Amino acid sequence: MNAARTASIERRTGETDISVSLAVDGSGKSQIDTGIPFFDHMLTLFARHSLVDLTVAAKGDIEVDLHHTVEDAGISLGQAFARALGEKRGIRRYGWAYLPMDETLTRVVLDFSGRPYLEYRGPAGVESIGLF
Repeated sequence: MNAARTASIERRTGETDISVSLAVDGSGKSQIDTGIPFFDHMLTLFARHSLVDLTVAAKGDIEVDLHHTVEDAGISLGQAFARALGEKRGIRRYGWAYLPMDETLTRVVLDFSGRPYLEYRGPAGVESIGLF
């Protein structure tokens, strides 16, 4: 068991070079640099509102497309959580939250069971934010 509930992950592929450090019992500090400004903003807010300390450094082929960097950063973040939580003693397996923001209502549901799954539903016709 990882008593400190921290982890660091390095992920290198043909398209990306990702480094993630995570402290589950943090204070919301972050240092994020993915080369994708909106993604940096979202990861910064994730750290701040979840009170995890998060460092992400990512270099990817964003001149081709953003998705390799986003996918590999997400995989690395998931691996960091899995490593930091270890046997997951003392946590609830799943949780959820609704978050009202300026022009949106977001629902987030997390399940730390270890089964990989993502469901993303966004409204049709939403304009891009920069290249994202």
